[in-house]
Amino acid sequence: MKAAKAGLATDQHRVLIVDDHPVMRIGLRTLINREPGLSVVGEAGGVGEALRLAESLLPDVAVIDLALPDGSGMDLVRRLSARYPATRLLVCSMYEGSLYAGRVLKAGATGFISKDEASGHVVEALQHVLAGEIYLSKAMTQRMLQGIHKGMPATVEDLTDRELEVFLLIGKGLKTSQIAKRLRISVKTVDTHREKIKHKLNLSSAADLVRLAAQWALEHG
Repeated sequence: MKAAKAGLATDQHRVLIVDDHPVMRIGLRTLINREPGLSVVGEAGGVGEALRLAESLLPDVAVIDLALPDGSGMDLVRRLSARYPATRLLVCSMYEGSLYAGRVLKAGATGFISKDEASGHVVEALQHVLAGEIYLSKAMTQRMLQGIHKGMPATVEDLTDRELEVFLLIGKGLKTSQIAKRLRISVKTVDTHREKIKHKLNLSSAADLVRLAAQWALEHG
């Protein structure tokens, strides 16, 4: 989308926002720029743009959504973590934290905050990750602990990150070719993931997969 003007004070932490919703970017930018010591230096609406801005701006921290139109937010976290280890990564997503938080931390993020909590806690989250700490909200930590105590559905937990992405997109009504385009993988690879998901979830047909995925996406996506 854009990069902010140069000439920022050297004691300010530089923030890159990656989200495909303009209203969300505006809201995050407003909250972050109000805080002394934080300044949004760039905004991206997708994976490709985020990678270009990260290379040119070298931000101190990036706030990243997982649902992006031109690729996987999880893959973006991995790529940024590998290329720019000094850049802290805070995931801000609508997805269920009890299922995704551990995955994004494993991928290289240093924090996870839900979009519902962002308006009141994104600055706090940024301060934590910039200090080298892992950030999860108290509510999210509690939900994760409750999920462990009750036992998340083992079949869903056993899906790989990519399988979970495919499962969610199936639930949102995307066809195989659309999923392939969104995740930048081949149609054959999507079909392979579909078959593995069906096996892990003990589903006998494509229709059963679509029905279960739609229900799951409605509850968790």
